[in-house]
Amino acid sequence: MEIWVYLSIGAAIFQTLRFILQKFLSDTQLGVDGATFSRFIYSAPILMLLAPLWFGYFGYPIVTDNFFIFSAIGGIAQILATICVIALFKQRNFAVGIAFKKTETLQIAVISLVVLGEKVSINALYAICIGFVGLVLLSKQPLKRSFLEEGVLNRSVFLGLLSGFLFAISGVYYRASTLNVLDESSINRAIFTLTFVLVFQVIVMGGWLLLFNRGELKAVWKVRSVAIWVGLTSLGGSFCWFWAFSLVNAALVKAVGQIELLFSILASIVLFKEKITGRELVGIFTVMLSLIGVIALG
Repeated sequence: MEIWVYLSIGAAIFQTLRFILQKFLSDTQLGVDGATFSRFIYSAPILMLLAPLWFGYFGYPIVTDNFFIFSAIGGIAQILATICVIALFKQRNFAVGIAFKKTETLQIAVISLVVLGEKVSINALYAICIGFVGLVLLSKQPLKRSFLEEGVLNRSVFLGLLSGFLFAISGVYYRASTLNVLDESSINRAIFTLTFVLVFQVIVMGGWLLLFNRGELKAVWKVRSVAIWVGLTSLGGSFCWFWAFSLVNAALVKAVGQIELLFSILASIVLFKEKITGRELVGIFTVMLSLIGVIALG
């Protein structure tokens, strides 16, 4: 297998571990904002120390003006997406929350067409329809008379779809950002882009919390013994994602990353003692089938 496949799988493993830790923090000690901010504040300082050493040896790359715009859009989208998915954990169980988030691969096909000019085939549209069936199966009480009100149009579905959309935005624009770093080395492009994005995210979200929710900043510091692991797993996952983005199309990377869904099911059962219904299992695997179909047929 090519290196980007291993990177995508590695990113999925790191991301599953991070979401487990963030779920624990948001359930016990932090609000949604604090659990989100912990991934940035405890990973950015590491790169701020290591990146200058790396580029001091290999040399700093040149970037285009679009790099800063694309990185900022991706960074903000990722902040909002993470807030949505952590809020989603409070609505439904862990594995189903991740399944809704995974609609990002369905949505990324459309966003890639608009932003990067990537086309989606008719067969891929059929796969997207299969994914919608999976979402209906994952929706709360889908067979009741008030189907549209309680089954599809509920808070869990909204947060899941919105998080998927925002993660798709961030993936496409991170891919665009790495392409606007003028360096032949894919790893250099990944490290430089990730460093800039993380520092930007700390400034933006840290400033927002400083103005509107200072108590959460103190709480993030108090739980540093756990939150530092959020930062480390986040850094490992982000590095793998960004390196893979610098090599191939973001849709391919995210497609392989769907293995995260299997990891999340295992975590849901083993760690959180949550029960997965038969309908939800069918829904989860239907969504996965759709995701695979979008990439294979698109």
